[in-house]
Amino acid sequence: MVRQPSINAQNRPPLTTDRIIESALHIVDGQGLARLTMRRLGDALEVEAMAIYHHLPRGKEQLLDHLVAHVGAMPADAPGGGGWRGGLMAWAHAYRTRLLDHAGVLPLLVTHRNPAALAGTLASLREHLRLGGVPERTAAVAAHSLLGFVIGHVALEVRDTRGDVRAEPGEPPVDWEARFGAALELVLAGVNPG
Repeated sequence: MVRQPSINAQNRPPLTTDRIIESALHIVDGQGLARLTMRRLGDALEVEAMAIYHHLPRGKEQLLDHLVAHVGAMPADAPGGGGWRGGLMAWAHAYRTRLLDHAGVLPLLVTHRNPAALAGTLASLREHLRLGGVPERTAAVAAHSLLGFVIGHVALEVRDTRGDVRAEPGEPPVDWEARFGAALELVLAGVNPG
């Protein structure tokens, strides 16, 4: 069956890779990763699903790689007035917020899919630490640990929103924001700049 162009087709922005990724992210955020299909994405974009393959020749695999890169890549800014610890605290809180906002992509991020998407983020964290006086070898380990901590913490937090993680019965719910801040302090306190 051939889809007839809608009346709005002439007013619709042109199909681009960025527009496809944004629309896919909207589907994942609203309906979950399992509901993302090329047909559903085509419907959301008001195009035939096959038109998407012009921009993403490898299809859904390439789309998922782009989603990981779009959500997972978030380089840290150069150390500012707050020093390297203050800069990494700000980055970690912003990255946590981004991952929580796009929690549907988290399963893709914690698997082996598109590891290159995190390479720039890791490199920026390492450089941030190095500029703060942390030796190169320590900076590399600390950057990896910090990234792993944030992703892992968010994964537990997301599970808790579904009721999968709880403290002992009868205890109050976990204050994830406070727990994140306290744990982040511990992680960064373990980094010794020389």
